[in-house]
Amino acid sequence: MNIRLPESAALGETIPERLARLRGAMARAGLAAYIVPTDDPHLSEYPPERWQSRQWLSGFDGSAGLLVVTADFAGLWTDSRYWVQAEAQLAGSGVQLMKLLAAQPIYAHVDWLAQNLPAGATVGVDGAVLGVAAARVLTDKLSARGIAVRTEADLLDEIWPGRPALPDVAVYEHAAPHAGDTRAEKLARVRRAMQENGAQWHFVSTLDDLAWLMNLRGADVTYNPVFVAHALIGLDGASLFIGDGKVPRETVEALARDGVRVEPYRKATGALATLPAGSTLLFDPRRITYGLLQTVPASVKVVEAVNPSTFAKSRKTAREAENVRATMEQDGAALAEFFAWFESALAKGETITELTIDERLTAARARRPGFVSLSFSTIAGFNANGAMPHYKATAASHSTIEGNGLLLIDSGGQYLSGTTDVTRVVPVGTVTAEQRRDFTVVLKAMMALSRAHFPRGIRSPMLDAIARAPIWEAGLDYGHGTGHGVGYFLNVHEGPQVISHYAPAEPFTAMEEGMITSVEPGVYRPGKWGVRIENLVLNSVAQETAFGSFLKFETLTLCPIDTRCIELPLLREDERAWLNAYHENVWTRVSPHVSGDAKAWLETRTQPI
Repeated sequence: MNIRLPESAALGETIPERLARLRGAMARAGLAAYIVPTDDPHLSEYPPERWQSRQWLSGFDGSAGLLVVTADFAGLWTDSRYWVQAEAQLAGSGVQLMKLLAAQPIYAHVDWLAQNLPAGATVGVDGAVLGVAAARVLTDKLSARGIAVRTEADLLDEIWPGRPALPDVAVYEHAAPHAGDTRAEKLARVRRAMQENGAQWHFVSTLDDLAWLMNLRGADVTYNPVFVAHALIGLDGASLFIGDGKVPRETVEALARDGVRVEPYRKATGALATLPAGSTLLFDPRRITYGLLQTVPASVKVVEAVNPSTFAKSRKTAREAENVRATMEQDGAALAEFFAWFESALAKGETITELTIDERLTAARARRPGFVSLSFSTIAGFNANGAMPHYKATAASHSTIEGNGLLLIDSGGQYLSGTTDVTRVVPVGTVTAEQRRDFTVVLKAMMALSRAHFPRGIRSPMLDAIARAPIWEAGLDYGHGTGHGVGYFLNVHEGPQVISHYAPAEPFTAMEEGMITSVEPGVYRPGKWGVRIENLVLNSVAQETAFGSFLKFETLTLCPIDTRCIELPLLREDERAWLNAYHENVWTRVSPHVSGDAKAWLETRTQPI
């Protein structure tokens, strides 16, 4: 079968035909293999259309994956979250699914190349979209086998007719009362970190860092209020490299007052290439591309460290935290309105599909003050679809909510005063004893981590086992992380913290006061159902003792957890008390923002157990 292409694709063109064109370009360039990462020049999790090359070449549109093409092979490496989706989307494309196992290194494709290419072969990859860390692994491993790597060519430009241009949507100020610190205060904080590292210059490419640092927002990436740009920061001034016409005149003037010059996007590489000899440049090797680094003169000393803005924006100010609390009340009200409608429509026998859920939930959020957009594509998965952690219903493939089972809904919103992300599972018809056990085990896991106290500075991946302990005790597990950082009206996935034993426990992952993180354990039974319960939590001070400073989590999300799915004998008294206290807080905080059916629903779903 042929993969159905987007409407913008050339009529009648198939994935195999695109791969054939790439292989022709590889042959002309003398390349035995070509690597197509998911990334863009800013290493974004969700790249703008211009850099969705891996999707264009393979047909797979999951947010994580990497394509390798040789003369007689094409393989897509992705993890277990996307295996079912990838198998369906790659069918008939000539691209083989290469399952990336949890125990495997993320650079398993490099090992495959080293084992399958002969000495003397050359591998190509566009250095403009290749991270520095990935480039180092690639060149080190392949050079040891006598295989060369070329990073100067973007073959997609040669083979992709009508390739999308750079986004041209204008940026806008994220100002008081929604913004935290001023732009001048943020730039001063970054410059202090530069001086501590002995650097006169600092280059920033990651879009959420730039949006935070400049107190600007945009719409260049779906669901993320960011814009395509680079910045070069000096001790006395800064340059923002951005597309022509994207910054309104009054914003250009405001930036100038804070010492920020607006320059064309294309001039970023030239600015790096002309840095003064003998100066020192600070950059984050995890958040800059190899192509950009290659333009830095050899006479410039480089210092590698995590972007100061990455640390700073992860630690929400007291004002930002208070804004997020207010946002959670509004988001909780939207969820109450939605679930009240859902249960009423279900009882009346109305036709409800996974697409209907997305439409209704989005509309409920859109009625709330400060709403800008969704924070990611809503996941509404009924029964077997809920067993796919990153499932997405489409017009061509979705389920109707009927019969018996579990409905998993993972959704979130971007508001001017915060970003939300919540997952709930609700019963449809009759729920089985096994489904209730799975739900209860996941709930116990979520509560275990939500109630934890831990030393300030502990490396966040180490907290993962606290959530997994009840799940492991039941002989279960799940293949994704337990938590990710969340931005402040920024990316719903934000570092540096991550709660996952799959991630290395490096020093920069330390937990500090003010960080917002998700807590979202799960259990998935392929072909049957999935359970995931997710709240966002805020790191706050627990206590100071002779043994140090300890943090705890303040639960931010305000949405009832459906007690109809709980196997009550499996909960301890302290767990019941936590859940009752949570529901009392949900009622107290959200009820003033709803009325009628939504308020009645909220009262029913927050009753103590």
